Amino acid sequence: MALSPRDTTKKRARRVRIRLRTVANGRPRLSVFRSSKNIYAQVIDDERGVTLAAASTLEADKGSKGADRDAAARVGALVAQRAIEKGVKDVVFDRGGYLFHGRVKALADAAREAGLNF
Repeated sequence: MALSPRDTTKKRARRVRIRLRTVANGRPRLSVFRSSKNIYAQVIDDERGVTLAAASTLEADKGSKGADRDAAARVGALVAQRAIEKGVKDVVFDRGGYLFHGRVKALADAAREAGLNF
């Protein structure tokens, strides 16, 4: 039986998170969710089970299209700024089963430029 694209993404995301647990060393996780219209990012402390900072294209820039690399870069910068305000500088990047390409890469690069280390 062939797996649907959603099932393969979930399977890949599970694999990514298992690897992240081994390298995290207590660092929060910068998690990315990408839909067809928007992109979302959260900095999550898995030890305490709380979200420290979050941003999405729904709030980053009203009036612009949420499904392009420029919007993803704005979200990356915004989530990095909010995380740094909370005192978080070092994170592990959880691409959530998506390829590190396009919008996901743009978000990661903008977060790095804004001061997050991963």
